[in-house]
Amino acid sequence: MEKWEKIEAVQRMQNYIKKNIREPITLYDLSKIAGYSPFHCARTFKEFIGKSPFDYIRTLRLTHAALRLRDDQVKVIDVALDYVFDSHEGFTRAFSKEFGITPYKYSKNPSPIYLFMPNSIKDQYYYLLKGERQVNESLKNNTVFVQVIERAERKLILKRGKDAKDYFEYCDEVGCDIWGLLCSVKEALYEPIGMWLPEAFRSPGTSTYAQGVEVTDDYNGIVPDGFELITLPACKMMVFQGQPFEDEYFDEAITSLWEVMNRYNPELYGFEWADEDAPRFQMEPQGYRGYIEARPVRQINR
Repeated sequence: MEKWEKIEAVQRMQNYIKKNIREPITLYDLSKIAGYSPFHCARTFKEFIGKSPFDYIRTLRLTHAALRLRDDQVKVIDVALDYVFDSHEGFTRAFSKEFGITPYKYSKNPSPIYLFMPNSIKDQYYYLLKGERQVNESLKNNTVFVQVIERAERKLILKRGKDAKDYFEYCDEVGCDIWGLLCSVKEALYEPIGMWLPEAFRSPGTSTYAQGVEVTDDYNGIVPDGFELITLPACKMMVFQGQPFEDEYFDEAITSLWEVMNRYNPELYGFEWADEDAPRFQMEPQGYRGYIEARPVRQINR
């Protein structure tokens, strides 16, 4: 019970930091939210997150600042002040140390950088205990929305693993910070995806599961070290979207959708599975929109 009390306290601190990222945050503020003394609050946060509260806040502010500089026509000093840095010089030093480029240069030419995309501590521990807790009853009869979309020929910036067959094996092999870099690609057509690669799209000795982001077919920007740029042909994708779910039940939401996909017969609607035409992909599980996964299909000529 004590461990779960600590996890709940850390989650409250994470939520408070996210909500107030552009406001001054003190250790005393976090201690009030956590229900611990400032000392115990700081020690518990680092125990579960791996960063001190102030390292976590600073790195998260730099990530938010980088996205502002990437997407908006703003002055560096304005972004620095928006994210509670005292001066242009202090912000520039911190930004350069974190990302290896000055904020001014980055704003002029936003190359891919490793953004800090922290996970919810409760989500991590709920996954570890997925077989030891009660199933969310609302997911047992999950209504799924299905649609077919067209994907034009495009390029894919991807990072391969070695043996990974799913997200967690991939993180063990490659690391979880890849997602942050993919999120920083300004030219991305859509949000980053995890994917299962057909044989034709795999290199010898590489994993079935990979992560990447789609860009236009004429993309000529930077491909980060250790990444590849490959072409994905035009195809049709059948997209499955489950109902919204509580974030801690993301694993059940995925499993529930997979059960629907495994039973689904696309031929009833004039399509057939075409798993060799393109990667099957999943989007980041986010409770507010439901879990989303897509599988390639071809139209049946009757």
